[in-house]
Amino acid sequence: MFKKQRTVKAAITFTGVGLHTGNTCTITFKPAPPDSGIKFVRTDLKDQPWVMADIDHVVELSRGTTLQRGEAKVYTVEHVLATFAGLQIDNMIVELDSNEPPIGDGSAKPYVDCLLEAGIENQDVDKFYLEIDTPMTFSEPERGVDLVVTPSDDLRITFMIDYKNPALGTQYTTLVDLEKEFVEEFAPARTFCFLSEIEMLKGEGLIKGGGLNNAIVFYDSDKGQVEVDRIRNALNLKDEAFVGETGIINDIKLRFPNEPARHKTLDLLGDLLLIGAPFKGHVLAARSGHRANVALARKMRELYKKKKFASKYSKGDRALIDIDGILKVLPHRYPMLLVDRILDLVPGKSVVGIKNVTINEPFFQGHFPEHPVMPGVLIVEAMAQAGGVLLLNAVENPETKLPFFVSIDNAKFRQKVTPGDQLRFELEMQAFRHSTCKMTGKAFVEDKLVCSADFKAMVVDR
Repeated sequence: MFKKQRTVKAAITFTGVGLHTGNTCTITFKPAPPDSGIKFVRTDLKDQPWVMADIDHVVELSRGTTLQRGEAKVYTVEHVLATFAGLQIDNMIVELDSNEPPIGDGSAKPYVDCLLEAGIENQDVDKFYLEIDTPMTFSEPERGVDLVVTPSDDLRITFMIDYKNPALGTQYTTLVDLEKEFVEEFAPARTFCFLSEIEMLKGEGLIKGGGLNNAIVFYDSDKGQVEVDRIRNALNLKDEAFVGETGIINDIKLRFPNEPARHKTLDLLGDLLLIGAPFKGHVLAARSGHRANVALARKMRELYKKKKFASKYSKGDRALIDIDGILKVLPHRYPMLLVDRILDLVPGKSVVGIKNVTINEPFFQGHFPEHPVMPGVLIVEAMAQAGGVLLLNAVENPETKLPFFVSIDNAKFRQKVTPGDQLRFELEMQAFRHSTCKMTGKAFVEDKLVCSADFKAMVVDR
């Protein structure tokens, strides 16, 4: 896997018809600077609005992945994104003069050929890989969908599909090495559907640009040619169609014996690019589609945000963020820095931090010399500082921001804290709007609750 970020060397275009909208679209790939990600730009709209290719902008998953930000809406992006994932491209400006990229032949090959013709170059900035440390899962038992990601030194995918159709049946495939396998073994795999689905898809306003030249159609009826002709006539399809002997309409030859499983792997690659970073892990997928893929990508993006934040502000191996990282995030200094370590952080949701209380704390000189007890107001302050790490994680460029707490409510003290205790703070974010957030917090010594409070805070520029 490449260590440096990558983009295309020069601009290049490709024109075709969108699968679902049927709209003609010219797509232009342009180089983008490091750390800028994948940006789709609608050049046909006023002011050329754009949308980033990340999980936060997914709005629809009906037979494809749709992104939207304001007026910028782009349908069926998964084949484009799979191309970027397979070629390990990190940064790209993707201009479109319509709302859906061309479907081409139903695979990622046209995009791959286009980008390889333009050339791909390494940039001077290192990639950040999301490394999977412990297994992650997503499942839909009612649909028999299972997704598991396990630790691996590289990206690997094992995909199994299981359809009740003799022409398709049970298939599986494994992608082991992107550099060696993607271009020749997976990019050419075409999208597919069943004959019985065509009427339903047309009825939903989809596959307006679909045809036998850009999709494999599997026969799943017992009525023979009569059913094929009925569907052709009902939908006014121009393509000639016959049942054939292989179980595929028109006996279209598969590029691989397990081409459908390979195409599902292609879709999964594209959907997981929405994490926002390449990853190292082995994905095992059973009967998964866009909805499940994106659900897994959401979980992986949360882990990515946590690890990215920690890698930027800490180098410790026993904590998510060690004291060096805390000093980079929080503005507090001695004697008012009251958090020693961040053990866990779920971006935008929760944080766990600790404070080791020793007799050397300056406040014990006066509170109280004969009976040292940590002041309740400082327990609340320490808890608020842990919350400040959570708050700053939710904003861009946290090192340029300050967290100010504007209110503390419902503070309760249940047990004294003395030298030798280790305080553990657990805070959850309840709401975050317009740079202002609400949090609830608890402080424990071992398993005993010693303090709880509700906080309201805001972020301002330093």
